[in-house]
Amino acid sequence: MTEVDYYRILEVSRDASGAEIKKAYRKLALKYHPDRNPDDKEAEEKFKLINEAYQVLSDEEKRAIYDRYGKAGLEGRGMGGFGNADMDDIMDIFNSMFGGMGGFGGGFGRNRRNNAQHYPLDTEMEITLRFDEAVFGCEKTIDYTYKTYCKACNGTGAQNGEVVTCDYCGGQGQIVMRQGFMTFAQECPKCHGSGKTVKEKCHTCHGKGYEIASASVTVKIPAGVDSGNRLRVPGHGNESKEGRRGDLYLNFYVEEDEHFVRNGNDVYIEVPVFFTQAILGETITIPALKGKLELQLRPGTKDREQFVFEGEGIADVHSGRKGRLIAQVKLILPKKYNEEQKRLLEELQESYGVESHPHKSAFESAFERIKGWFKSK
Repeated sequence: MTEVDYYRILEVSRDASGAEIKKAYRKLALKYHPDRNPDDKEAEEKFKLINEAYQVLSDEEKRAIYDRYGKAGLEGRGMGGFGNADMDDIMDIFNSMFGGMGGFGGGFGRNRRNNAQHYPLDTEMEITLRFDEAVFGCEKTIDYTYKTYCKACNGTGAQNGEVVTCDYCGGQGQIVMRQGFMTFAQECPKCHGSGKTVKEKCHTCHGKGYEIASASVTVKIPAGVDSGNRLRVPGHGNESKEGRRGDLYLNFYVEEDEHFVRNGNDVYIEVPVFFTQAILGETITIPALKGKLELQLRPGTKDREQFVFEGEGIADVHSGRKGRLIAQVKLILPKKYNEEQKRLLEELQESYGVESHPHKSAFESAFERIKGWFKSK
């Protein structure tokens, strides 16, 4: 029988750092957690292996023994459960799925799920906003779906409500985790603390314990939201069989604009400037978030030079304080010219004398040194 490779299970190299192992563990544990993969035996076994691998590789002593002797060298050293897996990692995983506390821009609120319920009450969805909708705020009607308990099986997921003892926790409703010399009890992820599982799946909901309903809600989105921000809509999440509703969380994705580029609350705009405008200086009109601005180009303006307009950016979604609008010059050179334009350019160049041939004075000493190289041979 081929021995499992803990490094391969966590999808890291054998010289991976502790931080890399921790990151990989959290990612995979979230992906294969039984709550996210109901009735998936393969995912359940994968979840067990991921925790077993992290228990070893997160502990320097156990990792050193494993690297030298393999899994056999660890027999009798307290394998099983979550072992020495960092409790912060474990709690982060459950907070990521069911949440801690948090309002706008934070994670999920309280999960409010009892042992007999097959799904969390809080839910989320992604909303795409145009650039202007995010900058100035808007009102949107959101069509969404939510879970409500299956009436046929009373939310148990079992045909005729028949359940059996959970084989994951042995009917205890919890599994034991060890952190050093301390022991912690955690709700069983398979039966959610009830100690019971389905004998035969409900024919109506196919063992899920819930059905899908549709609804819509009109939401006022505040000015200044950005991609990655989250907004809580109270009372529009999933529904329990007691009639309680969780919260709906909207995750925002903001589309890019053709001219404006956002960086936090600052906005950048690239301003094309013809080379003569940059040389002579000129006042030009540029677009701004709320209309127009006058940009004063100084004589001798350089390519990529920036001009800052305070308070012309985006309002902070929390404080309302506005960022900056930053106009960056893009110097435009003529791509073609006629004979008359060429003659005028040559006359202009010659009118500057030696200043119009800066390469000559810059490379004069270099030419002399190169001549010396060959004279010495």
